[in-house]
Amino acid sequence: MVVVALLRVTLSLVVAVVVYFRIPLTGSSDARSITIFVSGLVVVVVTLAFQTRGIVRSPFPLLRTVEALATTGPLFLIVFASSHYVIDNVDPGSYTQPMTRLDALYYTVTTFATVGYGDISPVSQTARLVATLQMLLGLVFLGLVARVITGATRLGMKRRREDHES
Repeated sequence: MVVVALLRVTLSLVVAVVVYFRIPLTGSSDARSITIFVSGLVVVVVTLAFQTRGIVRSPFPLLRTVEALATTGPLFLIVFASSHYVIDNVDPGSYTQPMTRLDALYYTVTTFATVGYGDISPVSQTARLVATLQMLLGLVFLGLVARVITGATRLGMKRRREDHES
């Protein structure tokens, strides 16, 4: 079961990273940028809901919890990295330096981790808005994920005990 979970996590991460680096994001309009961003957040929420359901139903809820965290967290980061990359391409100069996809991912991770080295900073109002949203939603994401996944894990463990007692 552990091997299957590792394969699923690895496959999910590889697909997410490949899609991030290969999906055409340049030449986007503001409306398309917003659509991509909102769609990405919807995918994160749906993935979290799917993973939570899987935890509750799993015969190995703790393993499934690790899998959920390893899948949903990077997906959240990739959504924001895509947004930062698109913003800089739609409005060059939105950050203190031009953004490659790797720069955008780096900036997203340093912001999410609250490290903030200061080498890349948002300059435009749109970039600052998205960076602020990332900070706020990052806190909500951490709290919500911790609460939802902890509850689902407890419920899954309870179901597993009840199944073994019957």
